[in-house]
Amino acid sequence: MADFWCWNQMRKLGKALLTVYAIGGAAWLWNETSPLGWWTLKPRTKEEKQMAHLYERREFPYPGDEEAVREFIAKGGSFGTTIGPKGFVDNTGDSPQIKHQKEKFERESQKLWLRMRDEVIEELQDQGYWIE
Repeated sequence: MADFWCWNQMRKLGKALLTVYAIGGAAWLWNETSPLGWWTLKPRTKEEKQMAHLYERREFPYPGDEEAVREFIAKGGSFGTTIGPKGFVDNTGDSPQIKHQKEKFERESQKLWLRMRDEVIEELQDQGYWIE
C-alpha cells in the first residue's frame, strides 16, 4: 500500500511539474513573439509598429568562443543596451561616448597629478627647501 501511495504522489508531482513547465514555456514563447509586449494588454500604436524595424536584438557570443568574443569586443562589446538602433555601433573608430570618457579621464588624471605635485612642493617648502 505504501508503494502505491508513493508512486501516486510521484505521478502527481510529475503532472504538476509538466504543467508548470508548459505554462512557463508558453509564457516565454509569448514574450518572444508577442505583438502586445510583455504584460501589456493594449496593442502597439501605429507609430511603434512602423518604427519596430529600426531596432534589432543584439546577440551576445558564447564565452567559450574566443574568436566570437574578440569580434564582439571589436565591434563595441556590450556598450549601451541589448536592444538598440541598427547601425549604432561604429566599427571604424571610437564612439563619441568613449572619446568623452577618455577626455574626462585625462582631465581628472591631470587634476590629480597637479594636486599631488603642489602638495609635495608645499611639504618641501615647509621643510626649508627652495623650489620654484
